Parts: sequence; C-alpha cells; structure tokens
Amino acid sequence: MLSRVTTPALALAVVIVATFINFAKAQGADPIIARVDGVEIKQSDLAIAEADIGQSLPPQAQGDARRDALLSYLIDITLIARAGEAKKVDENPTFPRKLAYARNKVLMETLLEQESKGAVNEKEMRKLYNESVKKAGSEQEVRARHILVDSEDKAKEIIIQLKGGADFAKLAKENSKDPGASDGGDLGYFTKDQMVPDFAEAAFKVGKGKVSDTPVKTQFGFHVIKIEDKREKKPPSYEEVKDQIQSFVVRKAQAELVMKLREGAKIERLPQPATPSPPVGEKKK
Repeated sequence: MLSRVTTPALALAVVIVATFINFAKAQGADPIIARVDGVEIKQSDLAIAEADIGQSLPPQAQGDARRDALLSYLIDITLIARAGEAKKVDENPTFPRKLAYARNKVLMETLLEQESKGAVNEKEMRKLYNESVKKAGSEQEVRARHILVDSEDKAKEIIIQLKGGADFAKLAKENSKDPGASDGGDLGYFTKDQMVPDFAEAAFKVGKGKVSDTPVKTQFGFHVIKIEDKREKKPPSYEEVKDQIQSFVVRKAQAELVMKLREGAKIERLPQPATPSPPVGEKKK
C-alpha cells in the first residue's frame, strides 16, 4: 500500500484531509477513529480515502476489511507526512507548486461535484430518456436458427430435407459446425447490425416461420436460415438505463461548466521554451 504514495499523491492527500477536517468541524459531530502520535483521524476521513483509493482496493475487501484497509492507508499517510515534515521536505523548491496543484485539483473536483448534484434530477432524466427513445424510433429484430456447413451442396441438401418436413433443430444438431448447434442452431433475437452483412441481409428477407430458399454464403461457410419470429425491438426501460442517463447528465453539466469558464477567461498559451542542446559529445536522453 505504501508504494502507491508518491510525492504528488501525498501532497494531495494532505490537502484533502486538511480540507475535510475543517468541513467536518463546521458540520458538527465527527468521531475520532484513530490517533497517530496524537494526530486525530476521524470518521469523515474514511470517506475521503474511499473516494481517493476505493477503486484500487481488492473486490473482496468489503465491510470491516475495507474499513481497515482505508484506515491503514490514512495511518500511513499521517505517518509519512509527519516524517516528511521532520525532514523539512516542504522546504523543497518543488513542494509549493505540487501543493498548489493538489489544492487546485481538490477545488476543481469539489466544484464539479456540486454542479453535478444540481444537474441531476428525476424530471430532467426522464425527459432525456423519453426524447432519446423517440429519436431512436422503432427497429426490427428477428429470432433465427441456422445450420452452418462447409459446402454449398451440403446446404442445398439440407434445404431439400427441410422443405420435405424435417425438423430444423434436429438437422442443426446433426450437421451444423456452429457452436450453437447443440441448441438447435438458435441465435436468439438480433437486429440487422448485429450480424455480418450477407447473413443479416438474407435473414431479414426470409418470412416468419420460413426457411431460406438458397444457401447464404459468408466468411464462415454456407448457412441455412430459418426465421422463428419477427418483432419490433423494445427500447430498454428507464430503470435499466437510469445509471447511464445519470452519468451522461453529470458529464454534460461538467463539460458545460468548463466551456463557460473558458469562454469567460483570458487564456494565453505561450511558446514553449526550447530544449537546451546537450554539450558536444553527450547523447540526448
């Protein structure tokens, strides 16, 4: 765990902890959960640590194990930060710039989070969902079975048997080299863009309950296709895509804020300083 604490990350963590402690004091009760040489670590600090490193923790670290991992991380930060102060690393010429970068990053993240919360509401999300469904329109999908063989002659022979009343699923199990042969060649429902073009074009021309009159050639071989059903594809329900809609709304609100701030700011991109040439005889790195 200690290997993850780089100098910029340490500076950021120190700023985050300090900022949140001040916030917690203003909000009231915030129980102390540990002390490191007298330095208090509070319950609210765990939420900060969770946001910072939560995604990197092992999936199996849940409940008390996760809490212990986060607390250990905070203890390590506190210990290393105190050791850094003792060694006066904050007097390093690069430290103020790293600290300023960390502070700006926390300010940015906090403001973007506030903007996101203001943008997300049920009414707007449902409105976006309804508009998206309307724009998407209806799309046809079919449920098909197929038998895949290596030769056109073999495919024609199977079509003759099917026209004579043979069972499609039985012939698929006996002849098809497709992995789905054990399921009688059932491909389930699919839209036109989910299959290779030649197969899709032929499948959507076959009537419901019918078998293709001729073999369909693709890069996989020769197919005999039977269409079990045709229907209009139903759009996903609001609940199924709610999380995706929320993510979109959040990203949109954040992007709009950034663009608004850029438009109102005076931004100058200055020429980059030339990289000094190495002394004669010395190779460039």
